[in-house]
Amino acid sequence: MGVWIDTDMGFDDISAILVVAQSEYEIDGLSLVFGNAPLPQVRRNAAGAAIAFGWKFPIHTGRAMPVLGKLETAQAILGATGIPTIGKTLPEGPALAESDAFTALCRWLERDGQHRILALGPLTNIAAVALARPDLAARISELVWMGGGVTSGNHTASAEFNALADPEALAIVIAHGLPLRMVDLDLCRKVLARPEDAEPVRTADGTNAELIADMLSGYVSIATSRGRPAMAIYDPCAAVAFVAPDIVSFRPARIDVELQGALTRGRTVVETRAAHANFNAQFAADIDADRARVIILAALVNEARK
Repeated sequence: MGVWIDTDMGFDDISAILVVAQSEYEIDGLSLVFGNAPLPQVRRNAAGAAIAFGWKFPIHTGRAMPVLGKLETAQAILGATGIPTIGKTLPEGPALAESDAFTALCRWLERDGQHRILALGPLTNIAAVALARPDLAARISELVWMGGGVTSGNHTASAEFNALADPEALAIVIAHGLPLRMVDLDLCRKVLARPEDAEPVRTADGTNAELIADMLSGYVSIATSRGRPAMAIYDPCAAVAFVAPDIVSFRPARIDVELQGALTRGRTVVETRAAHANFNAQFAADIDADRARVIILAALVNEARK
């Protein structure tokens, strides 16, 4: 069964893509969006990842700016490339061929069958389809999104980064009634990567073992450099919910996003009381963290053995 991935191509995005690539699903296409870094750097990351991991699925260039407002990236945390590392980095090679994500997404949605999308960054590309081609957006059968926060944020006290980077896009997705399944910060923080998790990757001894281990270590160092013992594995948790939904418990809810306020913009408001709201989405309420860790780290080790 073919699926689509929308991504801002950081290391946890790459890990999520590897989880999907090693599942029963075939990746029909991948669309890029600003987020971890500006779109030109996201394109460079995608080109390097395609070379390193031999990706054959088509990669399409999406939106460089949010629906409204200024560009927001995660470079203050992730560094200039959006992919921290303790050594090796993605290879450089030919730039990606120009291919418009909007057109590619529309053509994919015109196909018969299920249309499941895993979104790992700001929802700008999906919102563009909802606005311009609501008839095709209505054919999305499932939209699993890593974003939002039930209790709090990370980029600000109120807002998770992917929501804050383009809250209007999230509002558009919600307003169009797309089948949103939100995998939020609280859920992802139950699944942690530790410094020692890089060792089985490094000793896998394949072509990319050192590369993956160095990027994993760089990613974990986001937490350890701030005095925390482990790092939440964000995007791969959404990938696990996408490919192994039996280990994730989803609950119906009313989800809205705050569009105003210097301190509240981008906050996701999750109402779980049926008597207080008409439900319009689902959120991941619980996960088997041990099984999720096994799936995610196995994807990295398996890739490192090649």
